[in-house]
Amino acid sequence: MNEDYYELLGVSRDASVEDIKKAYKKLARSLHPDVNPDPEAQEKFKHVSQAYQTLSNPDKRRQYDMGGRTGGGFPGGFPGGGQAFDFGDIFEMFTGGGMRGRAQGPVPRQRRGGDILRRTQIDLRDVVFGAEREISFRTAALCERCHGACAEPGTSPVTCTQCSGSGHVQRVQQSLLGQMMTVAPCPACGGHGDIIETPCTGCSGQGRVPTERTVTVKIPSGVENGTRIQLRGEGEVGQAGGPSGDLFVELSVAPHHVFVREGDDLVTRLEIPMTAAALGASIPLETFDGMQSVDIPAGSQPEDEIVLAGLGVTPLRRERRGAIRVELDVEVPTKLSDEERDLLEQLARIRGEEKPAAQRARRAGKGVFGKLRDRLRDL
Repeated sequence: MNEDYYELLGVSRDASVEDIKKAYKKLARSLHPDVNPDPEAQEKFKHVSQAYQTLSNPDKRRQYDMGGRTGGGFPGGFPGGGQAFDFGDIFEMFTGGGMRGRAQGPVPRQRRGGDILRRTQIDLRDVVFGAEREISFRTAALCERCHGACAEPGTSPVTCTQCSGSGHVQRVQQSLLGQMMTVAPCPACGGHGDIIETPCTGCSGQGRVPTERTVTVKIPSGVENGTRIQLRGEGEVGQAGGPSGDLFVELSVAPHHVFVREGDDLVTRLEIPMTAAALGASIPLETFDGMQSVDIPAGSQPEDEIVLAGLGVTPLRRERRGAIRVELDVEVPTKLSDEERDLLEQLARIRGEEKPAAQRARRAGKGVFGKLRDRLRDL
């Protein structure tokens, strides 16, 4: 059967080796005897494989392009003689090497330990200044008896006799293409190449034991709700003394009864009487830096804002602190005594407000309560 190998694979004469391999892989998936028992497909598969063997080899391809014979050949009596075709490449295409397997040496017993996630709640004060917290958790620690060796002290693992320490065994399997050699992890030693005949009694041959640990976590100022702090190497010790995983601490900021965080600022609402708004006043406010005085100018209006600089949150990796923003809420009395009513009526007459003139309407916006509701909703 004299066929053009390029035409057989469906590639151009200047196709790259990668293009040839892709074309062959596509054909092999539909023609391989294991997936297509049709005799005609099996016959075509032989020629497709011969074409791939020739064109994927630079020397054979050069010889073929010059019109010469390549020597090709198929195992198990296929025509052509010469060098046998490595059908393991076919299965490696199908499974990424999984069917045939390639020995990579013994599998180490040591494995990296798992990561641990713990959650803790902090106060707004901790966000402002930073803090330290002790975190306790259940984990795995290095076995003090065998120090991760997994074997009882005074004993050592012995070389596996079934795989001679390689961690892998070879098996011959019969298929439609003839005998095939496969490589698999040794079932006797689990691929480790040695066997622990006397496991450590302290850890049952694991090299680590369960324990309770407590670590101190430094919480920087300016952290957000949901921030995760990573402590490298503070997680579980790995099997057989392998490297430790990491500890992640997720922070949850508890709501504060006075302040709401907004960026680097702290916002609060201060209710003042209408007389203080009209005449001005100085009102004490408890802050994270102690008692501070809020100076209210005369003639202050509802929703006016007074800023106390440098008393807010210290941002991450910066020193300049935000501010405290005090939003004013002017309290209008709902019940008046006779004397209070007389005084207010006198004031209204003096100001000519006993019959208020029509005032200019303005578009209503969100009040103080609405703003605070929005901020609380975002927490």
